[in-house]
Amino acid sequence: MARRSRVDEVVDGLFDDIVARRLVADQALPSENDLGERFDVSRVTVREAVKVLQTRGIVRVESGRGSFVQPLARWTSLSAVLAATSADGDSSAAEQLIELRRIFETGAAALAAHRAQPHEVEAIAADLETMRTAHAADDLVSFVAADLSFHDRILAASRNPFLTVMFAPLTEVLSERRAQTSRVRVIQQNALIEHAHVLDALRGGDPETARRAMDQHMQQTLDDLREYVLPHDE
Repeated sequence: MARRSRVDEVVDGLFDDIVARRLVADQALPSENDLGERFDVSRVTVREAVKVLQTRGIVRVESGRGSFVQPLARWTSLSAVLAATSADGDSSAAEQLIELRRIFETGAAALAAHRAQPHEVEAIAADLETMRTAHAADDLVSFVAADLSFHDRILAASRNPFLTVMFAPLTEVLSERRAQTSRVRVIQQNALIEHAHVLDALRGGDPETARRAMDQHMQQTLDDLREYVLPHDE
């Protein structure tokens, strides 16, 4: 069995090539010999790396023909898709990420309104207060951390472990996105207003009200992204 660390080097190197479009969809990977020479590894190591990429849906192996890059729509690894779309810089990817958050977080808010314990709601309220303090102090790092915690606590309060597990791969990307968008002061101000509405809905305990409040928050996030962050057509 090839050493895992060397396999990882080949996996990462090939994935970087795919993300940078040095290898594109339906293009054949270089031969095992060529990859072995490039990464200074054995053919066994190359095969193991290709298997890893295959399990993630990034590469397909065709008997007698070789290994080929899969179109992004056929990838099965959420973390890989997030990495690729984030590196690409396509503005549509930023909007699609909010669409995905909308699907997850509106449902989580509805569940949390029904299931959250009082101490959990107060912890969410404490995160909002930290956001307000950080905004007043122009402390971007603390603002982003409290923002992420606010949403993570709602997911946890939903009492649905599948939601938290499925949302986990988004965490790193969301942190980077929040740091980018929250640099704009007006976006912070809008976020504080929308978070307060979500908190009020959670305290009220009505699932549909909480769902609508989170949906409005996601819409405001999308509107702010388009207005203040994404490039505008001249």
